[in-house]
Order: sequence, then C-alpha cells, then structure tokens
Amino acid sequence: MIKTHRYASGLRLVMEKIPSVRSVSIGVWIGAGSKHETPDNNGISHFIEHMLFKGTTTRSARDIAEAFDSIGGHLNAFTSKECTCYYAKVLDQHVEYAFDVLSDMFFNATFSEEELEKEKNVVIEELHMYEDTPDDVVHDLIAEATYKNHSLGYNILGRKEVLQKLTPEDLRRYMDQYYTPENTVIAVAGNIDENQMIRLTETYFDRFKNQHKPKKQPLPRVTSEHLLKVKDTEQAHLCIGLEGLPLGDSKLYALILLNNILGGSMSSRLFQQIREEKGLAYSVFSYHSCFQETGSLHIYAGTSVHQVEQVYELCTSILHDLAQNGVTEKELRNGKEQLKGHLMLSLESTNSRMSRIARNELLLNRHLTLDQIVAGIDAITLDDVHQLASRLFKQKHSFALVSPLEHIPDSIHPEQLLV
Repeated sequence: MIKTHRYASGLRLVMEKIPSVRSVSIGVWIGAGSKHETPDNNGISHFIEHMLFKGTTTRSARDIAEAFDSIGGHLNAFTSKECTCYYAKVLDQHVEYAFDVLSDMFFNATFSEEELEKEKNVVIEELHMYEDTPDDVVHDLIAEATYKNHSLGYNILGRKEVLQKLTPEDLRRYMDQYYTPENTVIAVAGNIDENQMIRLTETYFDRFKNQHKPKKQPLPRVTSEHLLKVKDTEQAHLCIGLEGLPLGDSKLYALILLNNILGGSMSSRLFQQIREEKGLAYSVFSYHSCFQETGSLHIYAGTSVHQVEQVYELCTSILHDLAQNGVTEKELRNGKEQLKGHLMLSLESTNSRMSRIARNELLLNRHLTLDQIVAGIDAITLDDVHQLASRLFKQKHSFALVSPLEHIPDSIHPEQLLV
C-alpha cells in the first residue's frame, strides 16, 4: 500500500511499507532540474546538488561523508531534466539519524566561498570526463536537436563558462525559487512505521521559510534539427530522435512495449538486424524519455565512420516496417512478459520502490497499483502498437552525430519524413 500525507505547508510525504526487509530508503525530491534553468544559469541544479554535500553550519564535508559510513548506510544524489534527488539507504534502526543528516544538508548548507571554488573545479573535471565519452555526448546532442531552444535540450552538467560565474547568492536565489514545500516530496520505502515517518518528516523537513511558486516553463516542442560534433574518435556515434509521449499518456504502456521491440532488448529488431545479422555495431539500442508535457524516442548506434549511412538506412527501414506492418503476435506476447518481469524485478529493491513512488507523486501526482499496471500492460493490442508506430514514425526526425566526419552524409535527411 502506498500512502501519502500532505502538510499544511504543501510538503508531501509518500510511503510504501515493506515489512519483509530490514532496510529503509529515503529520498528528498525537488522539482528542479535542467528544464528549469536558463542559458545564464545552466548547470545550477546539478551544482547545488554537489554543494549540499560540502558542509553545513554543524557538519563539515568530511562529517557528511562519514555520517553514513559509520552506520553501514549509503548516501547519494542525482540531478535529471525535471528533478533533483538526495537519497539514503539505511537499516531501519537508523532512520531518524538519516532524516537528521539529510535535513541538515537540505536546510543548513553554508555554500562557503572556499568550497564553492573547489567544487567548481570538480564539476569542470566532470565535464571534461563527459567530453571524453562520445557515446554520452551524442545523447545530449540529440536532446539539443530534439528540443531546440528549450531547456529540455540543455546539458544537465551545464557549461564551464556559466559554472565559473556562479556565486553563493545565485545558489540561494535558485533554491528560494524551487526548493519550496509545494515543490518537494519526501519518499520513504522499506520497513517503516508510517506514523513515525509522518512525525519525522514534520520534525525535520516541514520547516521551510520560502513559499515561492516555481516559475512556469514554456511548453516544449519537438523539432527536426540535425547536429554534428566533430571529435577525433575511433567510431561514429549517431542518434535519431522522434517525438514520444508525456507522462500519464494513455498510450504510454504501448509505447514502452514498442520501444522494447524496436531496440530495448537483445531480441529487439535493432539489435538482431544491425548487430547480430549485419555485424555493424557493438552497441545499438533505443530508449524513450518521458517528461511532464512531452516525450522523445531515440535510437543510438556506435559504428565505423564508413558504415554510418548503412546503419542509418537500416534504422529507418526498421521504423518504416513497424509503421507499415506493426509487430507480430510473438513480439507482443514476449514484450508484455518482458515489461511485467522488469516491473516485478524492480520491486525487489527498496531504493527503486522509493524512486517509483516519488516520481509518481512529484511529476504525475497519482499512483497506480501493481494490479492496475499489469492490467494496463495485458490490455495492449496489436492494433494499439500499430497505430502508435504509424503515428510516431511518420514524422520528421532529429539527428545527431559525433565523429571525425566534418559533415553529415548527404544521404541522411532529417528534414524529410521517415516513413
């Protein structure tokens, strides 16, 4: 059972009790990510995530690092396009201690000038590491091509020249805007006492001073740009981008299944035809990114420079076939079992269960039972998948290429319809 509790301030607590385990996963989720940034502060969400680990009024950065090691727990954080999360996993006997440390980081970070300058260098080194990984770069490039001039296309890590200018006041101003009670969800999953969670959340987290309403972002629009980044790499890394579906869309299960058939598994069409049959790539797959107002479906492949056009043509021919003919009964049946299997396996981790209920509360504002999800998967028909493929694949597409090539091959025309 998933239970929610809303405080008068607007802060939300969402809980899932799992009596069969001895661990508890706790997440502090804020609706603030690169989507909420501007060109002048791109990277600030991720930088704040780093700085909350760099010391509070009562704990040094080392104290924070040692806090969870001393109890055999785990502390970490991440930033995405639409949210930032600070999370911990501990034994059930250490739950209040975890609340104490997390809330101290959340409310009492000092943002000292010395730590700020050191952490700028750390994040810049993270950017350098990212730039040395072309198969990461191409995914950000396809996001930029897919959401031209919209913040969903921004790099989560930000840009060096922006990071170097950030001040403690910039961080506090951004937190005042987005780290607000109505924009924050505390998520807990594991061996918990629900009344204790309500009390601990009130004690440690329901003490916000800022009540700003987060700024509304302009609605994103999927575009058909094509972008090239020239790098001295052994392989060419290419991505094709198509419009997908937003969170909560009634056809989302059908799209997740379609993506698995397209390129989400070893038995998928992309993997079988491009890697197994043709031997043109070691890594080839597709993935769907869901956001509150939109979504995008991307295909990735890494291949030799002289094989880019051949791989691209195979990808588009697979999309064409799916749009024209749909999927087979066997693919539909296997795809449903695959989705249900992934769902059930994910429930074995308190951390993944905490993440699931937090995302649903923060971004979707509703929760489905397992029975409802399984029923939704079982209800998908061949016609559902065919109609979706016909609609999504009969459109212009974005294209991104990272390679030593100094131009995109002439046979690749993202501005034309795929099907």
